[in-house]
Amino acid sequence: MREELVLCFRRTLLDEIGSFDGASRDVPRFIPRILEAGSTHYVRRADAETDPSEKQIIPYVLFRKGDRYLHYVRGKGSGEKRLVAMGSLGIGGHINHRDETLFQSGVDAYEEALQRELHEELKMDGRFETRIIGLINDDSTPVGRVHFGIVHLCELGDREVSKGEAVITDLQFLTLPELISRRDRMETWSQLCLELLGAE
Repeated sequence: MREELVLCFRRTLLDEIGSFDGASRDVPRFIPRILEAGSTHYVRRADAETDPSEKQIIPYVLFRKGDRYLHYVRGKGSGEKRLVAMGSLGIGGHINHRDETLFQSGVDAYEEALQRELHEELKMDGRFETRIIGLINDDSTPVGRVHFGIVHLCELGDREVSKGEAVITDLQFLTLPELISRRDRMETWSQLCLELLGAE
């Protein structure tokens, strides 16, 4: 079995652009630099998970249907054991080396990998149209120190989604006040996303 390789960029690039802690809406400042083909490279996931000099790029997609947002609980089969049983708003995951065969490079590469990941985790007909609404850099936890979140919003309209993987449990759509009431039971990134949604 081949080792899993994940897309990363050097932490020094984030410092060069202007590091932040928590959630940021300053997408134009960061995304073009980070997703440039020359800025990214693949690292063994086993190494990247414990190396804070690398930032693993994680698309984190929120889904809105009217005034409600998708919420689920991570099941025991989750690839990230540190987040099991926590509430989450985001669907997404690592961009793997296998995605390289699907595209050329840069932003196009990222978008194709994003679509693949979403169709693995959720069932929905057609393409998921998303827009980037923010970024997450959370150095306060071991998980956060080695990941960098690119937060997308997908407006579902009248389309329906259902879970595509067993690790997604208790999937439901909740209003922002309902989500805020559950904040303490959510993973850190989802807590930070509540700040972004409050400004939407």
